[in-house]
Amino acid sequence: MAAVVDVMVGRLLSLWRTPALRLYFPGIFVLLTVLGSVLKELELVPETYFSSRRNLLNLYFVKVSWGWTLLLLTPFILLSNSSFSRSASFLGRRLLSLAVATSVWYICTETFFYIEDVTGSCFETASMEVINSEFTTKAACRRAGFHWWGYDISGHSFILSYSTLFIVEEMAPMASVKTAGLSPLLRLVLNLLYVALNLIVTLWVWMFACTSVYFHDVVQKWLGTTFGLLGWYLTYRVWYLKPLSPGLPPQRHPKEKKQHA
Repeated sequence: MAAVVDVMVGRLLSLWRTPALRLYFPGIFVLLTVLGSVLKELELVPETYFSSRRNLLNLYFVKVSWGWTLLLLTPFILLSNSSFSRSASFLGRRLLSLAVATSVWYICTETFFYIEDVTGSCFETASMEVINSEFTTKAACRRAGFHWWGYDISGHSFILSYSTLFIVEEMAPMASVKTAGLSPLLRLVLNLLYVALNLIVTLWVWMFACTSVYFHDVVQKWLGTTFGLLGWYLTYRVWYLKPLSPGLPPQRHPKEKKQHA
């Protein structure tokens, strides 16, 4: 099994070493938002299993996507970053990236919920003909069995784009990890986590595409995607370059990697 996983890891690392992929990867979400919105507006894509909000991938993965992200990334960051330094302060600072990302996720999603509440109303039927003024929040309205309509910024567009870019950034140290210092078991665990994270990235991109094609209007998806891209850019391309930050994921200089080869 370990040999098979090693081969998979090697191929994935080769894929992510492609300069064009790393450079243009964030643009995938812009492209998918544009193409998906056009296809939706023109009604060119037929209804499928993924056009239902009750599909299993949405219920058991996307709905709890941040949980999956933290579950896989936390041990991966600890194992991969410990190859560079086992200092408690270094590892603690790197784990702060999880806290920062969780804060971005929480603030944005709560803001979306708030906007939907303050701009919405509770309707007694799906046809939205009779307003029930007793319920002033989406949660209370739906608990009562009614229908809420408000301005719904696409939380899926946000969380799937942001989570994917976050994972890709934090997977980068794998290309420079010195596995010689790890026991066979820890090496296997690290490799399995890396493969799992790549699978999650693939799933998130696929579900983002499904969201673009089947749900929300153009502006709602654009806003959600913009928040996702901004959350990533302002941390990994701006703040994390500063001294007082969790810092970027570590990678060895090419000359240093040759010395350890």
